[in-house]
Amino acid sequence: MSLVETIRQWDEGVAAADKKDWPAALQLFSEIQEPNSKIYFNIGCLCLINGDLNATEKAFDNSICKDEHLAVAFFQRGITFYKKQKYEEALRDFQKTFHELRGNQLIDYKLLGLWYKLYACEVLHNVALAHAQLNEWEKAEENLLKALNLKTEAKHSHIDRALGSILKHKLFDLVELPMGELFRPNKHHVAQLEKKDYLGKAKVLASVVHQDAFSGFAPLQPQVQSVPPRPKTPEILRALEGEPHRVCYEFFPETAKELSLLPGNIVFVLQKGADNWATVIFNGKKGLVPYNYLEPVELTLSSKKGQETNQSEDLPKPLKDEPPERPAVLDTSMLNAKDTEDSSAKEGEQEELKTCIIKVHFTYTVTIQVKPGLSYSDLLEQVCKKLQHHPRGIILRYKKNSSSEKVCLDDSEMEIAWSQAKKGHFTLWCELTENKENLPKEDLTQLVALHCYKATQPEDLEFQTGDIITLLSKVNEEWFEGQCKENVGIFPAAFVEEYIK
Repeated sequence: MSLVETIRQWDEGVAAADKKDWPAALQLFSEIQEPNSKIYFNIGCLCLINGDLNATEKAFDNSICKDEHLAVAFFQRGITFYKKQKYEEALRDFQKTFHELRGNQLIDYKLLGLWYKLYACEVLHNVALAHAQLNEWEKAEENLLKALNLKTEAKHSHIDRALGSILKHKLFDLVELPMGELFRPNKHHVAQLEKKDYLGKAKVLASVVHQDAFSGFAPLQPQVQSVPPRPKTPEILRALEGEPHRVCYEFFPETAKELSLLPGNIVFVLQKGADNWATVIFNGKKGLVPYNYLEPVELTLSSKKGQETNQSEDLPKPLKDEPPERPAVLDTSMLNAKDTEDSSAKEGEQEELKTCIIKVHFTYTVTIQVKPGLSYSDLLEQVCKKLQHHPRGIILRYKKNSSSEKVCLDDSEMEIAWSQAKKGHFTLWCELTENKENLPKEDLTQLVALHCYKATQPEDLEFQTGDIITLLSKVNEEWFEGQCKENVGIFPAAFVEEYIK
């Protein structure tokens, strides 16, 4: 069974359980081939609801075999043994559950798909009940006193009542998982099951035919027997306004009012200002470009009958090597009010001189905004602050002009590096030093793995339960970067906790 089919059937089984159709849900989960620990757990919960304790015990055995550290599976199997009046086996499973909590007051299984919190005080509550069934009243009282110290919420008042019952040598109720609580598949994986139309339906944006809504392929048209004596002017030329011009140089816009153009593009000039800026139309968009980037061009059909045309005259002149200088003053009275736009243009020019956008390639890519001309130490501090990494383990490199080799950046290279910044943009490559033992030990945080993590991508860090991981940086709240057994990579933050020596 493929992964897609497994997730689809898993989701259908959960949906049936939400409708309290327990037999249908159990059948759907039982038909899944090669189920994981979560699916075995769901089968055990449904068998427990149906009262089939032998099948319940077998399902939880399989769940624990798939994941030996799934505390809630030990908890449910202990409940199964208790209902089968196997109190010694139930006591061992409840004690194993408490051990898997690893000193935590609770485990929230929400991230794994189970909407349930397993509290340490409730586990000790069941441990005490198993001792009471074995007439070990002193041990039962000892575990309930320990549970009182771990109690964190008012809803755990049943522990106080249980302690009163123990003092009277009376039994009390067992704490169980709510009926119908099952592990659910990842909602993002379920969303991918639906088919998506990534292309969408074509839509007519412009047509020479009035109210044309046809967006498919037109059938073959019959060819005419004779060429018309005079070609008709295309309808699109009649609809265009302004004078046609050809773009000579590539132009990068710096404000929202300017257009991005490439050499060879044809634009139509609507108005030319005194400051050498022109208002043009290109691809249905209206904006500003420097007029000295353009040259007039004549769009006519010269293929008249009997007319000979010199092909060399139709060829455009070769473009110059260097584009002209950008006009210094921007007259925006063609689009908006002149006073408002002049002030925004001046602010944009001042901001361009004050800031520079630096793209930093690391195990992931980030951008920072700094002042041009910073020293190496100041720039390194800004980069390390963004990456949340200690500066002693970082090396910055950049590429010199006309070279693909990355040069190590230092104080002597800063002036050359800043001179290569193009239009307020600069690219750096960030690398970790090979000998990470040079990092200060007091700044490194040690983590311990709570679960096994298998690498699915080249940048992932694979580890086993109980491995000690050195925290190098925090990618975000959900992913960390660390080192384990001389391997460096990223891993989920929920799989580890801080290691206390």
